[in-house]
Amino acid sequence: MHAFDVLGDPVRRRILELLAEGELTSGAVTTVISEEFGISQPAVSQHLRVLRENGFATVRPQGARRLYAVNSEPLRDVDVWLDRFRRFWTPHLDALATEIARGKRERRLNPPETQTDPTDNPTEQRTDP
Repeated sequence: MHAFDVLGDPVRRRILELLAEGELTSGAVTTVISEEFGISQPAVSQHLRVLRENGFATVRPQGARRLYAVNSEPLRDVDVWLDRFRRFWTPHLDALATEIARGKRERRLNPPETQTDPTDNPTEQRTDP
């Protein structure tokens, strides 16, 4: 199965997002996925199996539990494939970073002046002419 066939399914993408945070038991994955997608435990197990068989996830037994984790190797292959398209968004992101830095620098060098309202100062007495 091609990497994008595996990643094309929103349930499998969500499982990988969960596993990117760290190892999870199949039960913990099932709880989140069942709640978010309304699918059964056997369906979640099938998605975990597809991820495992295609190298996107690893599993290790811990007693009666199974701990799943992301295997980054197939994601590197996806990254290599995406590399040919980065030229479309990288200059825009670089320009955005420049504008953000420019704005921060501008605010640092020219802080907004604080305007005070004389009526806010109780020690100041007003005299009417």
